[in-house]
Amino acid sequence: MNEQKYAISEYHDVDEVYKKLNNLISQPLRHVKREKMQEFLSYFDNQCKRSKELTDEAKKFIPGGVQHNLAFNYPFPIAIEKTDGAYLWDADGNEYIDFLQAGGPTVLGSNYAPVREKVFEMLNECGPVTGLFHEYELKLAELVNRFMPAVEMFRMLGSGTESVMAAVRAARAFTKKKYVIKVGGAYHGWSDPMVYGLHIPGTGRLEATGIPRGASAATKEFFPNSLGALKRQLWLNRLRGGTAAVIVEPLGPESGTRPVPFDFNQKIRELCDEFGALLIFDEVVTGFRVGLGGAQGYFGVKPDLTVFGKCITGGYPMAGGVGGRAEVVSRFAAGIGGIGERAYVGGTLSANPLSCVAGYYSLLEMERTNAAVIAGKAGDRLTKGLQAIIEKYGLPFVVYNQGSIVHLETSGVMLLDLRNPIRLAKELKPRKHMIEEMGAAYMSQGLITLAGSRMYTSMADTDEVIDSALSKFETVLAACV
Repeated sequence: MNEQKYAISEYHDVDEVYKKLNNLISQPLRHVKREKMQEFLSYFDNQCKRSKELTDEAKKFIPGGVQHNLAFNYPFPIAIEKTDGAYLWDADGNEYIDFLQAGGPTVLGSNYAPVREKVFEMLNECGPVTGLFHEYELKLAELVNRFMPAVEMFRMLGSGTESVMAAVRAARAFTKKKYVIKVGGAYHGWSDPMVYGLHIPGTGRLEATGIPRGASAATKEFFPNSLGALKRQLWLNRLRGGTAAVIVEPLGPESGTRPVPFDFNQKIRELCDEFGALLIFDEVVTGFRVGLGGAQGYFGVKPDLTVFGKCITGGYPMAGGVGGRAEVVSRFAAGIGGIGERAYVGGTLSANPLSCVAGYYSLLEMERTNAAVIAGKAGDRLTKGLQAIIEKYGLPFVVYNQGSIVHLETSGVMLLDLRNPIRLAKELKPRKHMIEEMGAAYMSQGLITLAGSRMYTSMADTDEVIDSALSKFETVLAACV
């Protein structure tokens, strides 16, 4: 591992993080004072009238009024009209510091001009899609291989969800085994087999409305960080025919919300080798954000398959792909017809010229500017500043980061699981509502976060941007009881 190439300047003490998190969820909620929360919420009624008009109208034609998993709906969604670097502007002209960054892909900052110009050139010359091969498909695949040598071959798709589906299909076709094991609480998209143990470990099919039971019958989960539980499941699966793959987010479930020890991925690699299972890294968020070598480069662990999503095109649409060992990825041979025993995947818009040129130049710009490291330093500055605020006001809140992925846990809702079902049933809704309120309070101060508990920093986040953000965060955190 070469630390100069990666966003994580110092890996956190996982035991210390969990000690603080367990302390947080053992205490009563420390929410924003009620009178102060009403003041924060009044911002939306007074300053966001156009957003409310638009999203109220949208409810007539769109289920719930929004179509994006990351959209913050409390007290109502905000309509965004303009982006630039570290900032967003809504339909009413209000300015926000953007710590959502589209869920992570825009490490260069939003609407980065040098990439945008290359996309314009492509649109002028070729248009967004032809349905035929384009040179930039090759150029992007070669570039991904240069940064991540474990990606010997690469197949582009339309999203992280599609890419996980394809990876699982390839693993089963290659190993001739059917079981797939994931970490409880991890999110690997919304395909039928992966809506299992979603967000909350141990919940199995709790979220599987509309999904036939057989669709996830071969999916198993184990509790986060429990290598013993994984090994037991591998043994059980062996008795039933074997495990095709183990899929993990290398920083831990939900982009490291449940962090893993530094050697965790290497130990999973060893278990996969012992049981003849493939190891799949879901690098939808970590790919290129942790560094151009991804989390696999940072940890020095070689997965058999790597899943890409929004990161592969730098924030442009049709963003997904799967790559890895040539003998496995070759199962995706495409085109009309095909030969041999292949794993069928498709997508008319996959690997379109627009997406490929955006991805190619985004990665080149990240290499040229050292964007991941710069974004990581911004994450370090934000984390240290938030820690100082937490200590200043004697709050039990927990902040830590993996480079440019910053976690600010105020309610601890993501740490609940079925090992304590009484607490889960009692506290899930109030703790979930608390982070909704925290997210709204941050937004009222001009801060957009992911679900009120996670921030992605970018190259555009200068010291001045971070210091301004810290002042805004302090206004909210100082109002907590």
